[in-house]
Amino acid sequence: MPFVTKKLHSPVHQMALTFLISELGLSRSEAQRLIARGRLTQNGTVMCDQFGFIEGDCEFICFEPITQGFKPMFVTNDFAVYDKPSGLSVHPHSRQSPYTLNDEIKHLFGDDANATHRIDQETSGLVLVSRNKKSETVLKRLFSERAITKRYLALVKGHVEHAIDIQEPLYRNDHPNLLISMVVKVHPDGKKAHTLIKPLQYFPEHDMTLVEASPLTGRTHQIRVHLFHVKHPIIGDPVYGPEEEDVIRFINKELSRGERLEKSGSTRLLLHAHSLEFTYQNEKYTIVSEKDFIKECFEAMGFTPPL
Repeated sequence: MPFVTKKLHSPVHQMALTFLISELGLSRSEAQRLIARGRLTQNGTVMCDQFGFIEGDCEFICFEPITQGFKPMFVTNDFAVYDKPSGLSVHPHSRQSPYTLNDEIKHLFGDDANATHRIDQETSGLVLVSRNKKSETVLKRLFSERAITKRYLALVKGHVEHAIDIQEPLYRNDHPNLLISMVVKVHPDGKKAHTLIKPLQYFPEHDMTLVEASPLTGRTHQIRVHLFHVKHPIIGDPVYGPEEEDVIRFINKELSRGERLEKSGSTRLLLHAHSLEFTYQNEKYTIVSEKDFIKECFEAMGFTPPL
C-alpha cells in the first residue's frame, strides 16, 4: 500500500505549514495542498487549516511509491511515455488503493512528475507523463488546446463498413450512487463530443471489426459510449452493453474472469491508446505503442491469434 502514516513530533508550538516544510522538505504549495487534503492529524483530529498551529506528537499520511519494475517506453529530459496494460490504474482512487502507475512515475522521476491526461483503468496504451512542473503546465495546455492528436484501436462487435463521424453530446450525472455517476450516456443536455471512427480490418468468422478511433474532444468514456451508441460496442466493455446487474457486479468486483468472458466476450476491455502526436519545444513527436494489440485481443477472447 503506497500510502503510509508517519509519526512526527513538533518540539515547539509552531504553524503546521512551517513544521511540514522543515520536517519533510516540502515546498510551501505542496505542504498547503496536503494539509488541505487532511493528511495531518493530532490527537485524532484532522488539521485542515494551513495556518493552524501544532505542538507535540502528530501523524502525517504520505505517499511512498512502490515499484514493480515497470519502465517507460520513451523518455526525454522533460517527459516520458508509458505503455500501460489494461487493469492498471494511473492514479490511486483512495488511500486504500494498491499499486498504480503513479507509483512507477514517482519512484523513477520524483514527486514533481505526473500523468498529464486521463486514461481509464480498463484501457491499455500510451500515457504521457511530465517530469517536472514546467513541462506539466506545457503538456496539459497542449491537451486542453487539442494540440495533441490521440488515436486509439478498438475491437468492436459487428461489421463497420465505412468511416463514422460521431457528434453526439455526452452527459454524466454527478450522483452519490456509484453506478449512476459512473455511466455516461448520449443526451441533449450533455457536453459536445466528437469521435471519428475508421474501420481497419473485419474478422467475418467472429463478426467483429478492428477500428481506429480519434477523439476530437476529451469526454469521460467518450469512445466507449459513442461506439455503443452506433451499435458497435467495444468487446469486453463491462459497463456499456451488459445487463445492469452484471455492471453492478463488475463495479463491486464480484464478476469472475470466466463470467466476464462469457457475458462480454473478453476478459478485458478491447480498447488501446495506440499513438500520440504533438510538438514540444519546436520538435515534433510521433509515439506509437509497441504492443501487438490484435494478439492481446484474441488471447483475452480465448481465441487463437491470427497469423
